[in-house]
Amino acid sequence: MATTSSEAKVSLKLLIDTKAKRVLFAEAGKDFVDFLFNLLQLPVGTVVRLLSEQTMVGTLGNLYESIENMNETYFQSNQTKDSVLKPKAPFSATQVPLLSIEGGTSSAKRYYTCPYYSSGHLYVSQNSSAICTSCKNSLSREMQYVAAANEVAAEGEGGFVKGVVTYMVMDDLVVTPMSTISGITVLNKFNVKEVGALEERVVDFGMPEGLKLLKASLHSKTVLTSVFLGNGRA
Repeated sequence: MATTSSEAKVSLKLLIDTKAKRVLFAEAGKDFVDFLFNLLQLPVGTVVRLLSEQTMVGTLGNLYESIENMNETYFQSNQTKDSVLKPKAPFSATQVPLLSIEGGTSSAKRYYTCPYYSSGHLYVSQNSSAICTSCKNSLSREMQYVAAANEVAAEGEGGFVKGVVTYMVMDDLVVTPMSTISGITVLNKFNVKEVGALEERVVDFGMPEGLKLLKASLHSKTVLTSVFLGNGRA
């Protein structure tokens, strides 16, 4: 059975300093690192929409709600509320599998044509709200995009980073390839003297944690601690 975006999970191995009550770093694979890198490509409108479903701090939530409540008649004829509330990232942005983003970013290329294209209305747009210049209907008929062989080859395994590497993700989301030396360096950096105070913990990371991380990343420098231990510091 296919896994939906809201059910998708990845596993992380955390190294926790139980004495200081903080996450030192996480050992992560490709899926989690791709998730983090994808956050930088999310349009602001999508971020606000995701966080508004939980608790959005600041005034962007109010601005988003104002647009939601505004009548469509106040918008320009070539614009819609969804173009602001559900913005689309460039086609180079890959899908964020751990967040449910309906109408948001997608790696699939989508093109739309007039429902009366067979009558000679041969217009194409990447926006289904575009208007056919012949009949004034929206270009609502989705066309099937077929990728050329060289496009498929260029995509490879998808995402941003290679999957044969284990990555170290620090509490402040600094990402580096994992190595024995890098682990020792972290222990020295945080002046960890009592090895017995260190705890390895394997955790699942899914949509609830993804939303917490997205929110924490906007205001905290101890993101992993905030998500998994609930006591992050700004």
